[in-house]
Amino acid sequence: MGKFEIHETASGAFRFNLKAGNGQIIAVSESYSALDGCKNGVESVRKNAPAAAVEDQTVEGFAACTHPKFEVYLDKAGEYRFRLKARNGEIIAVGEGYKSKASCLGGIRSIQENAPDASVVVTEK
Repeated sequence: MGKFEIHETASGAFRFNLKAGNGQIIAVSESYSALDGCKNGVESVRKNAPAAAVEDQTVEGFAACTHPKFEVYLDKAGEYRFRLKARNGEIIAVGEGYKSKASCLGGIRSIQENAPDASVVVTEK
């Protein structure tokens, strides 16, 4: 089972990492100014990830999907990445760079499987 780990950054902001059952980080959040905001971000990922469509922006003439959605794209280094957008279009989680599209899509599936029932742990500074 997955786990959301919330931590405070050196600048006093809060972020979460979503980890798969094997401990690997599969998504990270933006910075939140308050712990409650970060917890709301966790709940948004739980709610939006399972049903989010996948919009593959690496394909010419891709079909745009409605929110919530995972956007798959190529970064400047030529790696595949994804970002999860909530119903309001806000980015609520992003993934690491992957060498292959198949691995990136596997990361998305892992979020969809792990996020809904993942525990939440707040780590102290």
